[in-house]
Amino acid sequence: MMQYQEAYNRLEQYGQTHLLRYYDTLSAAEQEALLQQISEMDFSVLERAAHEEAPKGKIEPLGACTISEIAEKQDTYREIGLEAIRKGSVGAVLLAGGQGSRLGCNGPKGVFQIGINNDLTIFECLFRNLMDVTEQAGVPVPLFIMTSETNDAETRAFLAEKLYFGYPESSVHFFVQEMAPVVDKDGKILLETKSRIAVSPNGNGGWFSSMQHAGLLNVLKEQNIEWLNVFAVDNVLQRMADPCFIGATIAANCTSGSKVVAKASPDEKVGVLCLEDGKPSIVEYFEMTDDMRNLREADGTLTYRYGVILNYLFRVDQLCKTLDCSLPLHRAFKKVACLTADGTATVKPEQPNGYKLETLVLDMVHMQENCLLYEVEREKEFAPVKNATGVDSVDTARALLKQNKKDGIQGRGSLYAVFLCFIPVAGCPSQFSGS
Repeated sequence: MMQYQEAYNRLEQYGQTHLLRYYDTLSAAEQEALLQQISEMDFSVLERAAHEEAPKGKIEPLGACTISEIAEKQDTYREIGLEAIRKGSVGAVLLAGGQGSRLGCNGPKGVFQIGINNDLTIFECLFRNLMDVTEQAGVPVPLFIMTSETNDAETRAFLAEKLYFGYPESSVHFFVQEMAPVVDKDGKILLETKSRIAVSPNGNGGWFSSMQHAGLLNVLKEQNIEWLNVFAVDNVLQRMADPCFIGATIAANCTSGSKVVAKASPDEKVGVLCLEDGKPSIVEYFEMTDDMRNLREADGTLTYRYGVILNYLFRVDQLCKTLDCSLPLHRAFKKVACLTADGTATVKPEQPNGYKLETLVLDMVHMQENCLLYEVEREKEFAPVKNATGVDSVDTARALLKQNKKDGIQGRGSLYAVFLCFIPVAGCPSQFSGS
């Protein structure tokens, strides 16, 4: 274990010795916990955070493999993708580190009840969607689930209790998202208590490095997994390990792919996949100029129209190259619970007081040689559950689930079949009786 002097010397390098100011007042257990936290912390992020984010380069539109083009070749794409899955070349990565506090849920976002009349969680929706693919392929897809310090134990316990909704336990792997220190306006790391440094998750761009630190790259190597499909927990229509998507990316000889939807309007708050200095890049909605947002093609469609839905396919060998590079750090100014100046209490301020330091998966896209934009219908694959009410809410997600059932979009293990039991539709049972 790291000793006090060693910790002090390390903190001195970064101008952070104030983190030990209460050390002599702590119990032996508290001292040990603080030293342990210091020993595990990556303080190099402070140097990266001190630099302003680099401006965007030359932005140009990037075309997509459109819905109509996919329909023409879907049989070919599907077979290529299924072959890759059957070979064991494809893994899925579920980013599930978030809490459901914005939804009024005390616990992991994945345990939120999306069903109306009975038990149907976001996790069950996603597992059933994945099972649609595994039933087509005849083999399970290795599933890697990223949790966080705050929800890891609860997530594992919940899924174990639910027997992984019928998914083979041996194909499920967990890893915990790494944390980053929170700093004030002067770059000083905040203390949450006298014995604990204030930290926050290091952003969704940290998922692959977190897999590495958890030893899971060995699993990828042992199982000869060549592709990873990474996706977010908060989209209940998310189609992961999609054979057509995988097949199209392989057929295009691309090192990465991204599912995209056509923007609903120029002002829709969604990142758009473009070219930046000739390489794939995601431009956030707030980074776009008015001219870019409103530019249209001859047929009236938006020039910059392909919005991302956080469903990406990456080649593992290319991901490994990113481990030797530092992803850009994004600073988010937030309200952070911290120790008062006099050290008497931990409070959550009324105004933002600290910068959370995050890496983003969108920056991983820009590190790829190329990227296939794969267009999907938003009504069939994009139902984010970010808010309790309003836009991208529980109500809008439920409405889309109901609509997909009415349109006959369901597979053998599909969530739509389950969801039918929870939506008041004539002729349907009111209680869930199994899959």
